[in-house]
Amino acid sequence: MYDTIELEQRGVATIIRLNRPAALNAWNDALGHELLHAVRAVAEDDKVRAVCITGAGRAFSSGADLKDVAARERTPDGHLDVYTTLTTVYYPLLTTLRTMPKPVVAAINGPAVGIGCSLALSCDLLIAAESAYLALAFVNIGLVPDGGVLPLICARAGAGRAAEMAMLGDRITASTARRWGLVNEVLPDHEFPDYVCEVVDALAAGPTRSYAGTKRQLNAWLYAGFEEQLEREATIQQEMVQSADFLEGVTAFLEKRHPNFEGA
Repeated sequence: MYDTIELEQRGVATIIRLNRPAALNAWNDALGHELLHAVRAVAEDDKVRAVCITGAGRAFSSGADLKDVAARERTPDGHLDVYTTLTTVYYPLLTTLRTMPKPVVAAINGPAVGIGCSLALSCDLLIAAESAYLALAFVNIGLVPDGGVLPLICARAGAGRAAEMAMLGDRITASTARRWGLVNEVLPDHEFPDYVCEVVDALAAGPTRSYAGTKRQLNAWLYAGFEEQLEREATIQQEMVQSADFLEGVTAFLEKRHPNFEGA
């Protein structure tokens, strides 16, 4: 049914697996649309009582696929149209994860970068393998964080950690992420798969309506302005892709060299 993701049924739970392992599960246009379709489907399926999102191979998701940039839609003045992608694909996906009336587990089996980090943090419980890490790489190509990742980090670890991740763009190891409160549990790689299955099975056998009520409370307290923030992000990100620094950042990435930003 899908080309870039896999769905696996585990009793009354569904595992959604990003499946572009050769590209470290980077998001191209197809993956974004297929993931949105799958998340909406499991959200509406009353037979599904728990959801797990993970990645195939050695990554959770390395973020947006910059090699896919040339194929993306353009604005009338010729700039990359990130606003439409963010508001019609990424944001409905993330808000559906936050509001679906069932628990969602992120099984972070490897790097979770950029929109991959947003995807993980929009889930209810985050379990990481010891070798995994989180990172916001937007600054490395002259962009700002999107995917709701700043409020998601603030809710778990505070504004200081959000600013640190956004402005420095450093990798946050799984153990550091656990210490900061970004993830709930870290397991040695060889113990990680079995532990994830235990948690997902326990949630699937639990009181679904109770979980849904807990999510409603958390969303009302922590994310009351989430949709407004997503709109704000999309507007600012569209400004960023029209900058000279973004062009230099993407060019440097594709040429595998350090970017020379000029603040323009």
